[in-house]
Amino acid sequence: MAKSATVDPKDNGPAVAPRLRDQFKSEVAPKLKDQFGITNANAWPKLEKIVINVNMGRHIEGTKVPANIKDQIIDTLTKITGQKPVVIKARKSVSNFKVREGYDTAAMVTLRRERMWYFLDRLINLAAPRIKDFRGLPATSFDKAGNYSMGLNEQGVFPEIDMARATFTHGMNINFVFSNSNAEVSRFVLTELGFPFAKSDEN
Repeated sequence: MAKSATVDPKDNGPAVAPRLRDQFKSEVAPKLKDQFGITNANAWPKLEKIVINVNMGRHIEGTKVPANIKDQIIDTLTKITGQKPVVIKARKSVSNFKVREGYDTAAMVTLRRERMWYFLDRLINLAAPRIKDFRGLPATSFDKAGNYSMGLNEQGVFPEIDMARATFTHGMNINFVFSNSNAEVSRFVLTELGFPFAKSDEN
């Protein structure tokens, strides 16, 4: 189970040292030599950032996202990451999706360093087990560079969110961005850190 940690109100990150970062250095990294022949620490795969994105485009009514929906999405991302999201505006108009240039289309948080590891720990140990009918996350959603993408159908899997007070349900996309990696190496690292991949995908 993940250790409890509090977020510094000055936005300096969690007060408790990231458990999974220490686990990577002490337990996972040494295994990279046996598994992949990686002996140089500078050549280790590195989790650079985690990007959480919520699409607001489908909620646009007329020329903007309703305030209650936009505010709730921003509140959700702030609570689960400890960091205020950036609102992304459309770069061009897309008539089929009722999106016009300059209108709010998404809210996004980019986590690095301590906050990134803290979020990963909570995702693995607290949020994922709360997914309805959970049978594991797909282990095939890697690109050639080793980056991994997944989606959640509702924000309520995070214990910070009280769905009794939510006005609507929304999902989110979560992207794990690696450097010095490929699909096989990133999958190995995440698996060793406890990432709950579906058993059928691991064979």
